[in-house]
Amino acid sequence: MALPQTVRVKLSSEVAESISLTPVVLQEMPVRELMEHLLAVTGKDEARIREILRRGTIVSGASRFRWAGWDAEVDGLRELLAGFPDADPARPFSPERCIRVVLRGRQSVEIGRETASRKGLFQRRTFWDGLMEAVGGQAAEYVGYSYRDRADRYVRTLSVDEAKRIQEAAGSIKFSALRDRVRSAGFTQAELYAER
Repeated sequence: MALPQTVRVKLSSEVAESISLTPVVLQEMPVRELMEHLLAVTGKDEARIREILRRGTIVSGASRFRWAGWDAEVDGLRELLAGFPDADPARPFSPERCIRVVLRGRQSVEIGRETASRKGLFQRRTFWDGLMEAVGGQAAEYVGYSYRDRADRYVRTLSVDEAKRIQEAAGSIKFSALRDRVRSAGFTQAELYAER
């Protein structure tokens, strides 16, 4: 069967709680949007995508998506998948394109560009400026494309000096909870997300 333009999807929450009733939302979703959720789980694995489309259900994040399953035509599926980016290991990391950093170590600290780019009164530099200076100076290893984040993923091991510089720069973070987490976390690696 050819791919439809839209799919009638039932959305429900998969949040783990004791006993809770969550409403089921019925929505007409463009097939491309549904495919984005599938790619976040499967990558560009055609056989697996066809199986999920046939089965008619997937859990993505905290949501369950259900639809009337169908056998997807191989050519139509390939044509749709061709419109999504592929991993590109030759693509160098660019600090200007970076949208998020996850500092990893004893605990993980996720930092978005928008949050870390906010300046306090009389501040010349933002925390994001210091973070990009510390992690963007040397080559980061390309580890793949994240369909969920719509970004290329890179990993960079941090030296003790670089981790210390990041912790010192944390004083310019506007939000105290994030500032305290960065200062107290012992991290050794930065996972970088760069949009195309």
